[in-house]
Amino acid sequence: MDSQPKKPVEPSGATCKEEIVELPQAQRYRKTFGHLQLKPPEDVREDRWEQAVEDGRRFLAAWSTQAEALGWTSADLFGLAPVPDRPHPSYRRLSRYDLMGLIWLLEGKEVIALTSDSATIRNSLTGNVTVYRKDNKPALGPLGDSLDDFS
Repeated sequence: MDSQPKKPVEPSGATCKEEIVELPQAQRYRKTFGHLQLKPPEDVREDRWEQAVEDGRRFLAAWSTQAEALGWTSADLFGLAPVPDRPHPSYRRLSRYDLMGLIWLLEGKEVIALTSDSATIRNSLTGNVTVYRKDNKPALGPLGDSLDDFS
């Protein structure tokens, strides 16, 4: 694969343009990020998908080498909850924090530190800092909400 950005492709008969960006330093994440750029995942709003693509591009440009060295997988960065065969009308794929990759949580915020099991995220508007833990994310809320917290 060529590591240069692709020229915009205009589908025949359409007026939209699509550009897939490949980042040479993001070898481990190339296939997943390339696929993400093609279309929104099922049950993800287009605006959230566009933001995730932009956040992914920024994150990979700054952190891909370190993320790979620290053992972050594509699922850790881009993962989403699977869509059930017959989802309830209230089902929201992005509401499953415990199955969501880091990129989906950024929503324009900046990663300022990365370790083998966490990412520190800063909100540039408020200055608040959030720590995302790639493992041990509680599915039901804070510590003590799940019996697994006590094993």
